[in-house]
Amino acid sequence: MGDSTEPEWKRKQRLAAIFGDSLPDVTSDEKDEKVPSSGEPASEKWLKEQVPPHHG
Repeated sequence: MGDSTEPEWKRKQRLAAIFGDSLPDVTSDEKDEKVPSSGEPASEKWLKEQVPPHHG
C-alpha cells in the first residue's frame, strides 16, 4: 500500500494534503471556556442545566 522507504513526516504531509487537518490542535475539553456572564466553565453551566427541577 505505502512505500516503506517514505519518511513518516512525508507520509503525514501527503495525507494532510489529501484529507486535510481534521483534528484541531486543542480540543474543546482542553480549552478553558468561560461563560462571560457567570465566569464559570461552560461544562459546569451545562451540567447545572441538566439537573431536574425536583433536585434543585
